[in-house]
Amino acid sequence: MCLNHMLNSPQDHQAAAGESPKTDASRCHALLSLRAALICATLCWVVFAVLAGLMLSGRHADLDNLGLLLFRSSAGLELRGPSWAADMTRGMTELGGVTLRHLLAASAVAMLLLFGMRRQAAILFVTISSGWMIGALLKLGFARPRPTNVSHLMGVEGYSFPSGHSFNAAVVYISLAVVLGTLSPRENVRRALVATGIAISILVSLSRVMLGVHYPSDVLAGWIAGAGWALLASAWLSMVSTQSS
Repeated sequence: MCLNHMLNSPQDHQAAAGESPKTDASRCHALLSLRAALICATLCWVVFAVLAGLMLSGRHADLDNLGLLLFRSSAGLELRGPSWAADMTRGMTELGGVTLRHLLAASAVAMLLLFGMRRQAAILFVTISSGWMIGALLKLGFARPRPTNVSHLMGVEGYSFPSGHSFNAAVVYISLAVVLGTLSPRENVRRALVATGIAISILVSLSRVMLGVHYPSDVLAGWIAGAGWALLASAWLSMVSTQSS
C-alpha cells in the first residue's frame, strides 16, 4: 500500500482544472501527503523493529543461512552462475558504496541549489547525512557478526545488522527520486524516478547477500529502515509544498 502511495501522486490536478501553475523555484510537487508519508514511514520502522527482535531472538537463523546458500553452488560454495557473475554482483554493490552514493547526492544538492531550490537541497542534504549517522549507530548498537558459513566474495569490515549498503542505498536513491521529482509537475516522471530509486536500492541489497557479506535479514531490515527514513524526506517536502501553495 505504501509503495502504491509513493508511485501514485494526487498532486497534478492544477493544470487539468485550467489553473496556471506556479513558476516559483520553491514550488514543490510532493509525491505524498504529509499524513501518508508519516504513516508509511512509521510502518517501515515498525517492521524494522520486528525484524530486529527476530534477529536478536535467533528465530530466523535457519532462514538466514538458507538464504545465503540459495546463491551458492553445492560444491565449494561458489556463487551460482557464469564466471563473471561475481564481478557483476560486485559492480551492483558499488552502487551503494560510499564514494558513488555521496558523489550522486552532492551533485544533486548542487543542481538543486543551481535551480534556486534551497529548501529541497537542504532536505536532501539533511536526510542523507542524518541517515548515514543513524545507520552507523544502528550497526554499532546491534553489533551482529557477519556470516561465516559462506565465503565473502569481497573484503568487508564492521558489523552485519542492519546492512549499511542496503540502508544507505534506500535513503540516497529513494530520497534523490523524491526530491528530484519536485522539479517536474508531471506525475509519470515522478513515478518513474521513484520506481528507479527503489529498483536500484533493491539490487544493491540483493548483491550483499549474493556476495555472502550479509544475512538476508540484514539487508531486508536495512532496506526497510532506509526507505522509512527516505519517507521522512517526503513528509518534509509535503510540508514545504503546503507552505508554498
